[in-house]
Amino acid sequence: MTAEKVIFTNAKGQSVELTNRSPFLLESVEGRGEVDADVQMQTAPYQDGATYVDSLLATRSLTLNVSLIAENRDDLNSLRHQISSVFNPKIGKGKLVYSNGQTEREIEVVVDGSPAFPVGDAKGKWFQRTAINLIAPDPYWRDIFTENYKLEDFVGNFRFKFRFPVRFATRGDSRILINKGDIPTPIIVEFRGAAVNPKITNVTTGEFIKVNRTIPPGYKLVLDTSFGNKRVEIVAPDGVVENAFHYIDLESTFFSLEVGETKFGFITEGGNPEVYVEYKHRYLSV
Repeated sequence: MTAEKVIFTNAKGQSVELTNRSPFLLESVEGRGEVDADVQMQTAPYQDGATYVDSLLATRSLTLNVSLIAENRDDLNSLRHQISSVFNPKIGKGKLVYSNGQTEREIEVVVDGSPAFPVGDAKGKWFQRTAINLIAPDPYWRDIFTENYKLEDFVGNFRFKFRFPVRFATRGDSRILINKGDIPTPIIVEFRGAAVNPKITNVTTGEFIKVNRTIPPGYKLVLDTSFGNKRVEIVAPDGVVENAFHYIDLESTFFSLEVGETKFGFITEGGNPEVYVEYKHRYLSV
């Protein structure tokens, strides 16, 4: 079996790779699977026991047990400084990538206190053991690579007889998307180019998001259903971003893809946009 490897990149872009070789020897990674859950219950008067409502996962705690292997005293001091600089708790969120030869996944983490460098058995002439504690606010591991699909376009024409002939055209497509993860996953959808009242639909559940707005040629509409990071934005050709939440149809729902198959579609009342949908599978463990 291939040895474990961890690559941590902080918010400044500084990275360190921990492997089974010097100078940063990864001895173990704790917390890859286990995460606490808060089981939600409710009771009614005269009820025996309780009624199950939901289970909410807590934040994930991870510990990287590492040995610094140096060639001399100055080298050991330099390695300590490098670890402390990269794992700086004041910088904010970073990304941790874990791999073991069969699985490779990532998770966003914050450093829970600066790395400690104990003495005694944890320190030798040219080596130093340290434990790096991390917290993942979102406890789920994600695939490294993003599932990205371009939806094909079809045109449907409808003619209604008024006093004068009036013709309407719609454009759209639908396809099956597969979520191979352990839990529902949010999606990011982009309409690139002109579109009139664009709408995405979870055909399986009937949920939809509709934007009551005409998107001009050369512009881009971005819909993100991520919890805590929901976005509806119109991006101009020069990169200027307009918050478009106020154009959302009031019956819209920021849905996620359930585990398994979901029939997903889009439709517009005009224009000829290119439509892309992307997402990452999310997992409970690695």
